[in-house]
Amino acid sequence: MPTLAVLDTIAAAMSAGDRVWGLRICQSTGLGSGTVYPILERLEDAGWIMAEWEQLQPCSRPRRRFYELTNAGRNELAEARLKRAARYRRLGFSETHIGWSAQ
Repeated sequence: MPTLAVLDTIAAAMSAGDRVWGLRICQSTGLGSGTVYPILERLEDAGWIMAEWEQLQPCSRPRRRFYELTNAGRNELAEARLKRAARYRRLGFSETHIGWSAQ
């Protein structure tokens, strides 16, 4: 579920007080840019995330576009996590076995 992995990564960064950008999401999820960037675009269009360009242009790299969850995105992520947990429980897996929780 690449979309959920992207949302989880954004949520984790926000919880840690960090900002996250596309390449960092690719690295964290193990997904390629051809998967991550279309997901980010769809999530932004749906109002689940919002994006903001880095204010200053660094000399050594392109500006970053930072992503964070909106209130709607937080609600949708919580619902998706609950559905994921229920699906895995039906398959006989525990959350601790999988390495995540529905929270």
